[in-house]
Amino acid sequence: MENCDILVLGVGESGKHLAWSAARAGKKTIAIERSMVGGSCPNVACLPSKNVIYSAKVYDLVKRAKEFGITTGTVSLDMAGVRERKRKMIRVDAEFHLKMFRETGAELVMGEGRFVGPKVIEVRLNGGGTRKFSAEQIFLNLGSRAALPGIPGLTEAQPLTHVGALELGRLPEHLIVLGGGYVGIELGQAFRRFGSRVTLIERGPRLLSQEDPDVSEEILRLLRDEGLDVRLNTEAVRVEGRSGNEVQLETRSDPEKELIKGSDILVALGRVPNTHEVGLVLANIALDSQGYIRANDRLETSAPGIWGLGDCVGRPFFTHIAYDDFRTVWGNLKGENRSTKGRFVPYCMFSDPPVAHVGMSELGAQKTGLDYRLVKGPITLALRTSTVSETRGFMKALIDAKSDRILGFTAFGHEAGELMAVVQTAMMGDLPYTALRDAVFTHPTMAEGLVALLSQKPAVISSEIENQRRSA
Repeated sequence: MENCDILVLGVGESGKHLAWSAARAGKKTIAIERSMVGGSCPNVACLPSKNVIYSAKVYDLVKRAKEFGITTGTVSLDMAGVRERKRKMIRVDAEFHLKMFRETGAELVMGEGRFVGPKVIEVRLNGGGTRKFSAEQIFLNLGSRAALPGIPGLTEAQPLTHVGALELGRLPEHLIVLGGGYVGIELGQAFRRFGSRVTLIERGPRLLSQEDPDVSEEILRLLRDEGLDVRLNTEAVRVEGRSGNEVQLETRSDPEKELIKGSDILVALGRVPNTHEVGLVLANIALDSQGYIRANDRLETSAPGIWGLGDCVGRPFFTHIAYDDFRTVWGNLKGENRSTKGRFVPYCMFSDPPVAHVGMSELGAQKTGLDYRLVKGPITLALRTSTVSETRGFMKALIDAKSDRILGFTAFGHEAGELMAVVQTAMMGDLPYTALRDAVFTHPTMAEGLVALLSQKPAVISSEIENQRRSA
């Protein structure tokens, strides 16, 4: 048995920062990771996907060269080159993470860790053999993985998830995407721009079911304009063949059934936690009905001295939230009083153009019965969009009906995430919307468009009336 002060199982966004900080503070720290140092974000998720998505945007811009007054010669796609660009970025990130472990003194142990007692973790080392550790304080940063539903024949078809899709060195002839959420939309659009035929299957009545309907409608229009075959209210019921060769997908859209043939299948149907086979029951750590670790607003689990951070404690699955989990836990260990309650959860879907949101949505306001004022306008209110020929989209802000407080903001358009960050900053400072309306922003920037948006007369929305209208 090896004893340490701090034991971190999983070095994703939360775990790596906690290990580095603890080691810097003089704590004997052991960090256990089975495969991806730094977690999924820099290796197989956020950063690699945005890298590939941007390659698709560049390819699309080259094909639009004439629109910008530029004449080009023959243009062709090199998917192996796209993959290598992504791999190079990953290698640089990997070197950085290893360097940080060396410099901070946190010991990185590569292997599969699981509890064999309340505060004891045994590691089956990747290089062979085992090590056993105990610690008074243990931090679980177990992450999540792509869900693979029990559709008959799907597992046997060996479908792509985002991990495999981002490693393709070839272009799928016909990519069938299961799921109309972030991953399905981002990668579906990217592969369509690369030249694949893409069919996107969504079992619900609209894409991005958690967003306001106007966002879903605009995204649907965008994808169909770019040539994606989007099927709503359609369920996958059976799969035959093997992804990468030839697959057949039987779908049902009541009362019709259809057989869709493709070359590859990408499954983008949500996430499941990596809490299986970790021996959590031996550590007396409670899980919820979906297998996520139960944790309070200080991220303490049901077992004293054990914390859960990041994806394994449930939604929202964002790297920036995982980093804030680290700040919450580490701050409390230093004697602060931090909580995850009431924190802002901004997010951005990196379609092109992207969708960004912070705060309350219209659906959220209506569900809570909150009356609000709404200002909405085209993204072209920011004149910057005309200079870069990116004029698709809109932005809107929810303002409290009884005060000038900003309740929420949504943008679909060029640099939507940067626009959203400006509004979020105002919300964090509890500034009235008039502070942005009357601000002097540089011309022509995207932020300047907020002045035009917020200078409009807000429309008063009664949630009770709106709910009645929607029900009707």
